[in-house]
Amino acid sequence: MKLFLHMCCAPCSTYSIKRFRELGYFIHGYFYNPNIHPYKEFQRRLETLESYCLQEEIPLTVQKSYELELFLQRAIANIKERCRECYTLRLTEAARKAAELGFEQFSTTLTISPYQNHDLLKEVGEVAAARYGVKFIYEDLRPGYKESIELSKNNNLYRQPYCGCIFSEKDRYYKEGK
Repeated sequence: MKLFLHMCCAPCSTYSIKRFRELGYFIHGYFYNPNIHPYKEFQRRLETLESYCLQEEIPLTVQKSYELELFLQRAIANIKERCRECYTLRLTEAARKAAELGFEQFSTTLTISPYQNHDLLKEVGEVAAARYGVKFIYEDLRPGYKESIELSKNNNLYRQPYCGCIFSEKDRYYKEGK
């Protein structure tokens, strides 16, 4: 079975690739992450992922245009639901690209994170899948989160300290009143 796998970064892809292979999937990666800021972070994550996919013999399709403005417009317009907007942007594009390339199903490495909203990811993935006539494979990869950290360290992969969006970075570092 072939799986079109949206990849947010190499560290999240480590265990995700392992698990999907265990489930019998042949993986084709996809990098589309307009939420990542600043541009140097976007580049570093992409370069690390390209290197890791080469090592793991995973074909990788890359959306190289840096569509930060599109992400920011959607997030600002609905700031309280910015994660929904981000998931929708990325998973809808992944579903569209999967259909365009002839894949019948897709998934995302975002489901490895204990910090992501899994119910929302599943909902958004299924809506995107229905829109493009593909199937969204939801796999709760959180049990492999700690292993992904170890795999990242063992492979000397750059591991970022936030999801990538400017709002997440603010939440991480800025504390009101301090």
